[in-house]
Amino acid sequence: MADLNVLFQPVGNYCHRNVITCTPDDPLVEAAAVMREHHISSLVVCRDGLPMGMVSDRDLRNKVVAQGLDPRTLTISDIMHCPLITITGKEFLFEALHRISRHGIHRLVVVDEAGGLTGIITDSDILRLQNNSPQRLIRRIEEARDVEGLRVLHQQVQGLVLHLVGTGVRVKELVRLIALLNDQILVRLIDLLLTGHFSDLEGRFAFLVLGSEGRGEQTLTTDQDNALVYADDMTPAELQRITEFSEALIQAVINIGIPPCNGGIMANNPEWRHSLKEWKGVMDRWFGTPTPENILKVGMINDLRALHGDQALEQEMKDHIAGRLKGNEAFLGHMTANVLRFKVPLGWFGRIKTEVGDGDTGRLDLKKSGIFAITEGVKIMAISEGIQVNGTAARIARLVELGILSQQEGDDLSAAYYTLVYFRLRTQVEAIREGRTPDNRIAFDRLNRMEKGRIHAALEGVSSFQGMLQRRSRLGQIM
Repeated sequence: MADLNVLFQPVGNYCHRNVITCTPDDPLVEAAAVMREHHISSLVVCRDGLPMGMVSDRDLRNKVVAQGLDPRTLTISDIMHCPLITITGKEFLFEALHRISRHGIHRLVVVDEAGGLTGIITDSDILRLQNNSPQRLIRRIEEARDVEGLRVLHQQVQGLVLHLVGTGVRVKELVRLIALLNDQILVRLIDLLLTGHFSDLEGRFAFLVLGSEGRGEQTLTTDQDNALVYADDMTPAELQRITEFSEALIQAVINIGIPPCNGGIMANNPEWRHSLKEWKGVMDRWFGTPTPENILKVGMINDLRALHGDQALEQEMKDHIAGRLKGNEAFLGHMTANVLRFKVPLGWFGRIKTEVGDGDTGRLDLKKSGIFAITEGVKIMAISEGIQVNGTAARIARLVELGILSQQEGDDLSAAYYTLVYFRLRTQVEAIREGRTPDNRIAFDRLNRMEKGRIHAALEGVSSFQGMLQRRSRLGQIM
């Protein structure tokens, strides 16, 4: 168990602090001599104390010796590779492994919040810390050769989560791990398609994940919520290939074990696959007609994240959304009213009201009871301030930084959110272990007094937050 939990430790606890550096203006032969003297295979390149690149023995082989160049005429800047892939000391080892794997490198430079050099960590360092961990799962995902292999690995991701729940890993880090592993599976799937049958496609499109997946907040029961955006000047032949690609991709995702969205919010649906210009027009129609369906769509698309493809297309869409919604009190009011419709199930004397009938008697839907109100309410507050960061926790932190929420309000809201997410994840794990289909409902009579008290406190926090939203919104009374 310690082998598994070590990956939830901060990088700063395990990185090498004594890092040998050079400057971009140093002669290459002198740098090579330093590497030989210290028996190291790389140097971090710094200017004014800030890391900017790296040079390795591989660079010497591939960029100098193999090219027949005279090293005496070169400086570090001639062969160093940049931009530098970095990680902060506060981030976790599993995030370091994800970054190392995704970029096909062997080491990461560790920096502080100001970008200053604090250390270096390699994949070998992390391998030595554990033998049975998510690291091997990450590697197997990167090396998967087909959809069937990814299907098996998707099941292993669920098995890993089942194993980690209850081991002391904080729910915040556990949810981040689920998101990273799910991302890794989808990215590998797209890579397989683009190097196989769709190798003719150029990178003039982006595959977008939306909703909880866009926020990186999935648990064990999730369906697909995704879309696709492509360049405005694609030819009819390219558009046909994009259509074929999106259909093949979504079918492959289903084959892996991720069910389709009941509402059809998927890239193979023409309604969720457009050029950038078309997307702007579609979103403008949503903004102009705040029906319940359009409010839902705007909420989904606001959480967009480009999992693969042209990041510029992602930013164009984000900028358009932010420009249309910031200060749009009418639409934000309707979004707020939608959140307020989800009543917190607290009755007289604060008693929690559970569901009745249809086999759900005594159960509590944690998503409808509080998680939705927090994620969507925080999203509305972030939109109104022009905040473009994804993720509920990150949005709360930014709202606190801007003084929109006090530190106490932010802490209380985060605590309520993660309490409800924890019980949601735990009840899903119990359902899987018992052979049931997991959902968002918890059997309230299975909880002890302390657990019921935690949920009660979280729901009171949700109720207080909804009150704040209603006071902030000019249209908060629309019901």
